Amino acid sequence: MIDTVLAPLEWVVAWLMVNFHALFSAIGLPEESGFTWSLSIVGLVIVIRIVLIPLFVKQIHASRRMQLIQPEMQKIQKKYKGKTDPESRQAMTQETMGLYKRTGTNPFSSCLPILLQSPVFFALFRVLQGLPKIANGTQEPIGAMTQELAKSAEASTVFGAPLSSYFLEAPNLNTQIVTVVLIIAMSVTTFTTQRQLMMKNMPANAMDNPFAKQQKVLLYLMPIFFAISGINFPIGVLLYWTTTNLWSMGQQFYTIRRMPAPGSPAEKALEARRIKSGKEHKKFSIPGLGHDSGTEDIPDSPTAETKPKSGQRQQPKRKNRVKPAGQGDGSPDAKPPAAPNGDSPTTKGGSLSAKPPASPNGGSPRAKPPGVKPPATADDSP
Repeated sequence: MIDTVLAPLEWVVAWLMVNFHALFSAIGLPEESGFTWSLSIVGLVIVIRIVLIPLFVKQIHASRRMQLIQPEMQKIQKKYKGKTDPESRQAMTQETMGLYKRTGTNPFSSCLPILLQSPVFFALFRVLQGLPKIANGTQEPIGAMTQELAKSAEASTVFGAPLSSYFLEAPNLNTQIVTVVLIIAMSVTTFTTQRQLMMKNMPANAMDNPFAKQQKVLLYLMPIFFAISGINFPIGVLLYWTTTNLWSMGQQFYTIRRMPAPGSPAEKALEARRIKSGKEHKKFSIPGLGHDSGTEDIPDSPTAETKPKSGQRQQPKRKNRVKPAGQGDGSPDAKPPAAPNGDSPTTKGGSLSAKPPASPNGGSPRAKPPGVKPPATADDSP
């Protein structure tokens, strides 16, 4: 079953290696050199990763969608926390799948590049493992990898180490040294790639869930795993894996800078750069979410002072004025001021304690200017 699945990939891997070897030989590199065959493996990595770029883009979008739906996922998990009965578990699964369908999120999309790259990795492993057998004629050629080319690849060395050699079956010390260097390089690049993803492209609220804690553990366990298992890989496979990690590191750096995860430190840095350059920053959002994670709080504007409308007369404010002595103080000797027509003003509200006497004929009293006698009336005549 495995041979049936990997046979076409082995043919493709062998064909790419042979053609890159011919290309590098045509530009002047030695055909028997191990560096020429090593560059052929690097060319194989580049072709495979270019083919996987569309899937990588889908992986990035799926990862960003997974980050946005985390609040809704936490609500569902909190709703069914502690419920272990089959009905509750089924309801939780249905709500989770409904959330995926409503938001167009596929949790398996983030694994596609790794899953599709793994068969290529094993196909290269089998091609390199079969080089000695193809060279001595005990195994049939694999595609374009003929017996002559297999002899050339098997005889080539990188710093004295054959590409198909292992650490455990190293023919010399140089092979062990080259293997250890490549294992360290593979482990360091794996650690750096994963740490870059967690430190820059994960929001703060996503660092506390169980999945993030598992990733933190894997961050330190994966390099150890590669260091232990690397002694069983040929040098050509170690070179392939290290080159793949370097490609992933650069591709991830570019993606995090241009398309960061929502709420991550990388998104805040992108927003700051766009604001500084005068560009508009639009946050990534998806339809179908029930929470308002994308809304922003708008600060209240300061209360403006109320101004009178145009055409409306504003009433003057009362000012405390110093009154002359004897006016408005309520003393009995206070006299009201004379009116322009000589009539005395009528007191209102009891502001004056003494009222002027009424005239004999019921008329209003006349104010008497000081030093002037009023004219005589008919009743006063003798």
